Amino acid sequence: MIGTLQCVVLDCPDVLELARFYEALLGGVVDQPDPRWAVSDDFSTLHTGFGLVFAFQRVEDYHAPRWPDAARPQQFHLDLDVPDLERAQEQVNALGATLLRADPRGWRIFADPAGHPFCLLRG
Repeated sequence: MIGTLQCVVLDCPDVLELARFYEALLGGVVDQPDPRWAVSDDFSTLHTGFGLVFAFQRVEDYHAPRWPDAARPQQFHLDLDVPDLERAQEQVNALGATLLRADPRGWRIFADPAGHPFCLLRG
C-alpha cells in the first residue's frame, strides 16, 4: 500500500450547492473545520458520518458529464495521504503514473495510466 484515501473531489460549477446536495443525500457536515483544507467560494467539503470526505472544486466553464457519452466523461479525482511524498512519487511512477504538476503548497498531481488525475499529499 502506498497511501490512504483522503477524499474524493468532484468538479462542479457551484461548490456549496453540490456540497448541500450530497449532505442531504448522505448526511454529514458541510465545510467542517479541518486543517487539511481551506474552504472558499471555489472549494467546499462534506465530512460524512461514515468517515468518507467529499470535496467539491469549482471549475470555470464547467461541462457536466453526459454518461455514457465518451466525449463528456465522468469527472473526479482522488486525494491520497502518503507518509513520504518522494517515496510515493517513485512508487506511483513505477506503476505507470505521470507527474503533471508539483504544487508549491506541498502536493503533487499525477495522471494514472488512463489519464485520470490524482493527488499525493504529505499525510
